[in-house]
Amino acid sequence: MEHYLKEAKEASSVLATMRGERKNSVLRKIADALEAESALIIEHNKFDMEEGRRNGLSSALMDRLYLDERRIGAMAQAVREIAALKEPVGRVLDGWVTENGLRIEKVSIPIGVVGIIYESRPNVTSDAAALCFKSGNVAILKGGKEAQQSNEAIANVIQKVLEAEGLPKALISLLPDASREGVAKLIKMDEYVDLIIPRGGEALIRFVNENATVPVVKHDKGLCHTYIHEDADIEEAIRIAVNAKCQRPGVCNAMETLIVDRAIAPRILPKLKEAFDAESTRLLGDEGTRRVIDVEEATEEDFDTEYLSNTLSIRVVENIAEAIGHIRRYGSGHSEAIVTNDHRAAERFLDEIDAACVYVNASTRFTDGGAFGFGAEVGISTNKLHARGPMGINDLTTYKYKIYGEGQIR
Repeated sequence: MEHYLKEAKEASSVLATMRGERKNSVLRKIADALEAESALIIEHNKFDMEEGRRNGLSSALMDRLYLDERRIGAMAQAVREIAALKEPVGRVLDGWVTENGLRIEKVSIPIGVVGIIYESRPNVTSDAAALCFKSGNVAILKGGKEAQQSNEAIANVIQKVLEAEGLPKALISLLPDASREGVAKLIKMDEYVDLIIPRGGEALIRFVNENATVPVVKHDKGLCHTYIHEDADIEEAIRIAVNAKCQRPGVCNAMETLIVDRAIAPRILPKLKEAFDAESTRLLGDEGTRRVIDVEEATEEDFDTEYLSNTLSIRVVENIAEAIGHIRRYGSGHSEAIVTNDHRAAERFLDEIDAACVYVNASTRFTDGGAFGFGAEVGISTNKLHARGPMGINDLTTYKYKIYGEGQIR
């Protein structure tokens, strides 16, 4: 492990000083290679899919795991879009001249060696590799064991391009020891690794947080809420709620709990139930909800659960203060939304909810690097430092100060 990470650290100097045009050219060749080798990648993915079925993976995880030509084409297109992004390295973030004539510039630079730990989705392998490469960072990738064959195939395609371009394979590689022990070693190697980004289940995040000596930016669960205020437009609220839950239930920005003001509950809950029944959504409700519509009983555990499936908890509250209190108790700091025509209520919600992304009259499903205009993302950070929310290309840089003098001494 130490020899492997030492090679990665040494390779980082090659990438840190590479010109943007050269990085973009390599990325475009990686995109072409992914499409050219799609049949090979799909063959390896079939092994993972068969293994997943044998191991009883959920339908949501199987969907994340599956690759076909269309999805590989989308992976290649994502790499091309990353190549087309503005160069993140070398940006002058700030600049000034001091009283004694020193000219100081705050300039973006790569972080160095970045370890990314993720689960299920093999497209993350190419996305994360391309984002790290574009931002001048060496990528050490650790995917889930359920996608091992797919990830190896994708990484091999990428490394062949690097070799053909005369670049070290260590710039983008899979962690050679994919066991839990291997991860435990990686996250303590702060001599060689500059940042760990875990994205996945609660157990993974907790393990990394509790054991890492390398700095961590975590991409935790998305226990997202939509709150329908008493002054909401009913039809708009129904559209937003159904989209937030049903458009893609198995992702972290999907709604898991719907909160409804008691004043509007008798008018909107029957219509919401009709809309969710049409989507075959399993509904669970608190006592206030079950007085209005016939649904299963929701427990405290349900309100603390990220379902990642077509299941929704519903709670009726007295007012906005109680809604905010519920979100503070159960929310994961990911994405929260209010539906209302009351400007003061909207501003209060925006100010008092502590989450990476807070919405007024829109679906939480927009918490996404592409939807925000960032291009591809490493994930959705629930940290407050060093990045928060969709973690795009610029969040994979840090900065240094460049100071230009003319013989000044102190």
